[in-house]
Amino acid sequence: MANGQNLLCEKVKITSNFWNRYRKLVAKTVIPYQYNTLNDNIDVKLNKDAFADMRFYDGKIKSHAIENLKIAAGITQGKHSGMNFQDTDVYKWLEAAAYTLKYYPNQDLQKKTDDIVELIGQAQEEDGYLSTIFQINMPKRKFKRLQQSHELYSMGHYIEAGVAYYEATNNGKALEIAKKMADCLDENFGPESGKIHGAGGHPEIELALMRLYETTNEKKYLELTKYFVCERGKDPEFYDKQNIEDGIDNDFWPELKEYGEGYYFADKPVTEQDTAHGHAVRCVYFCVGLAHLARVTRDKELLDASKRLWKDIVKKQMYITGNVGQTQRGEAFTTDYDLPNDTVYGETCASVAMTFFAKQMIADNFNSEYADVIEKEIFNGALSGMSIDGTNYFYVNPLFMNPIESKDGHDKKHILTRRQPWFGTACCPANITRLIASLDQYLYEIKGDTILAHQYIANIAKFSDDIIIEQESNLPWEGEVVFNIENPNKKDFKFALRIPNWSKNNFKIYVDNKAIKPNVTEGVCYLDIKDSSVKVTLVLDMDTHIIRANEKVRQDIDQVAVQRGPIVYCAESADNKDDLWDYKLEEEPQFSFRYEKDLLGGVGKLITNDVKVLKKEEFDDGELYSFDKKNKYHSSQLTLIPYYAWANREEGQMSVWLHE
Repeated sequence: MANGQNLLCEKVKITSNFWNRYRKLVAKTVIPYQYNTLNDNIDVKLNKDAFADMRFYDGKIKSHAIENLKIAAGITQGKHSGMNFQDTDVYKWLEAAAYTLKYYPNQDLQKKTDDIVELIGQAQEEDGYLSTIFQINMPKRKFKRLQQSHELYSMGHYIEAGVAYYEATNNGKALEIAKKMADCLDENFGPESGKIHGAGGHPEIELALMRLYETTNEKKYLELTKYFVCERGKDPEFYDKQNIEDGIDNDFWPELKEYGEGYYFADKPVTEQDTAHGHAVRCVYFCVGLAHLARVTRDKELLDASKRLWKDIVKKQMYITGNVGQTQRGEAFTTDYDLPNDTVYGETCASVAMTFFAKQMIADNFNSEYADVIEKEIFNGALSGMSIDGTNYFYVNPLFMNPIESKDGHDKKHILTRRQPWFGTACCPANITRLIASLDQYLYEIKGDTILAHQYIANIAKFSDDIIIEQESNLPWEGEVVFNIENPNKKDFKFALRIPNWSKNNFKIYVDNKAIKPNVTEGVCYLDIKDSSVKVTLVLDMDTHIIRANEKVRQDIDQVAVQRGPIVYCAESADNKDDLWDYKLEEEPQFSFRYEKDLLGGVGKLITNDVKVLKKEEFDDGELYSFDKKNKYHSSQLTLIPYYAWANREEGQMSVWLHE
């Protein structure tokens, strides 16, 4: 700016009809529902839960997460029940609640959240340590089995929640608990003699410490982040040595022994890593902390590493919906271009993590590809993790589902036909909730005197120097986006607009109703703002696009997917009477778009008549195979709905990819 000061974003209020439905749902329904679940106030019936490990539960599956904290605090007596990271269900819920209190103030909720902060403070030990399973069941094993203990992971999730709650409510206790946790880790980990020379088996603390550093500006948290990031993989035998000393048979999950250190993304130092591998959420959470650290420190080796890992995931291992993690075996990445649709894992937490990763990348470099992924996740891969009523969730997000195969196929039992009210491993419900509740943080990025608007979600944003930007948009259904910029002090600044990849070949920009020839760099258009009032209009291409995968993705050969605007579509049996694999789209199908406000919370559906369906009567001879008989097709109609909205009606087949 002219005075040399950087711009700041002071407040963003989302006004989008699409997203306000979800955000009100989170505040009024989801947060209370999850609170009651965490407190075991309601009887959550799990019809099918492939993720509950009964070894950790005392009889019937209940959350027990709040109760565990009460036991650790000495308020009640009992045994720990639930996974060794059960505490994090409370922390992620607290973080989500903090965000909702900013846009939907609620005294009753704040009383509950204040009480939970007090409870967490009582459960925390004097030195800052807090992991209820170790405090209750195995106090002598603290930090002794970092490969699988989830201690740092759990404390990282509280640090995130504590920072968010402090920023939302100015509750100093919440921040004090977070700092005590970080100080405890600083006392126990580091290069100095007498400290532990290693990192946690499940990354998360890295991204949490960066958030704490940016809130407190205490350099020791930045240095501790750098230690955890750079120490990881330096000694590939670190976990084995710890496990032997702790007792080789004391693993939480003995079956993970065969996976190796690559599963924990700890097989070599990050500066030598070229591919994303191992447990998908572990890997991507690590990438979030890595990218944030690299951005703040300007460390070239770390910046290069974050770019390499980003490129490997997005260019070679990410589904069209934004989901990552191809296999249920270890909830992991597999190999480049291996993208099976019917056995995919695509954990909701991994999509949330990819949103975090993309935010750190675009904060460093205004490149549209990072914002494209944020958009892909929030409208597709991550959003699929929550039902339209907010009280049922997907852990796994497939791109093809046949109920018969899911129920009877051993390799597809993880593919649920219905979202579930809760899980034995309940990491996903509160994770998607906190993302939706914090969505206002994902619309703009600022660098120096440039404001980048990269998500087209209607809002009113206030910036420093009394700059106000009001965005009018009905995305994802309509493509015109209008920015009314008020700049009363006539400060010179740049306003940047992302051109989405789905509209990069067809878009128009108007400034005060006059068409301009835009200057586009890396998918971003830059405009000079000098006047006190400016109107900028971006018109995006809302034609329906046919998507084909790279020919190296063998699972999608001769198949296509359908996308309109940011929305990836799918076919469901609820709209199409034949088996979905029997439909065959014409080479250049034409679709009609229809918005239906009473369907699935209000969705735009696509209909085409450029499709044929297999005549099954030709194959009713009782034989499994036939010789020299050609398939016959007849004309039909195909209806598609947004992928995020599937499995909210009657049980049936679903497919994103369709035969061409």
